[in-house]
Amino acid sequence: MRLGAWLVVSLLASAPLAPVSLAATAVDPALAAAIASPERSANFVARDGARHPAEELAFFGLKANQNVVELWPGGGYWTEILAPYLHMNGQYSVALPAPGDIEEDAVVKRWHERTAPHKDRYGTIGETLLGPKHLDIAPPGSADLILTFRNLHNWMEGGYADEALAACFRALKPGGILGIEDHRGRAEDKQDPKAQSGYVRMDYAITLARKAGFELAGSSEINANPRDTKDYPKGVWTLPPTLTLGDQDRAKYVAIGESDNFVLKFKKPTVH
Repeated sequence: MRLGAWLVVSLLASAPLAPVSLAATAVDPALAAAIASPERSANFVARDGARHPAEELAFFGLKANQNVVELWPGGGYWTEILAPYLHMNGQYSVALPAPGDIEEDAVVKRWHERTAPHKDRYGTIGETLLGPKHLDIAPPGSADLILTFRNLHNWMEGGYADEALAACFRALKPGGILGIEDHRGRAEDKQDPKAQSGYVRMDYAITLARKAGFELAGSSEINANPRDTKDYPKGVWTLPPTLTLGDQDRAKYVAIGESDNFVLKFKKPTVH
């Protein structure tokens, strides 16, 4: 059941959690307007009920005057919200997948095609790369907020999750925030270090971020989905929006909906 409130994470790790506000964070009217814009793609708008963009970005503390870096923006779901919102008073940049992977290269090509016609609304979007040997995602100490949505498992599969998180730590200002969303694995299952199913145990993700120097600042259950049993033939991609199995048991997987996702907020200490 989605409560729309921020809940305390239960960890296996011995270190205590930072307190988490139990009250929903107010949403900036300008952010609400960006989400309600008729310029957004209809297929993205259709996913808002599963992704809760206003609540999640408010939880991460997004403000219109920030320097925000999104890692691996995919097809542009968040770009369509963040770029116009930050255009006038802030800065929106992306760290795109490093070239060389056919599938990711195609994703980057589509992202460029989707964003190119909207320069007047988006302004100039900064671009860097994130991948093996491509870890300069932003100048050191320059970012107020770094966001990544459902990508940590990819970096685990590629064997450079530690390096990617260390790059985030370098790029953030002291006191800056890293927001991570990903597909939540079963707490009782041993974590596959390659995350080949797409699922990542929440405590495992927290451990990775702490190893990079971050402090856990909070968690949200806004994208929890108790219908997700996490035991599918093609991993998380069996579920919407990918539906890798096509018409096979399609109604079943559509009824489950998008995956159960953790939402974690980390802070770069002001002194380290």
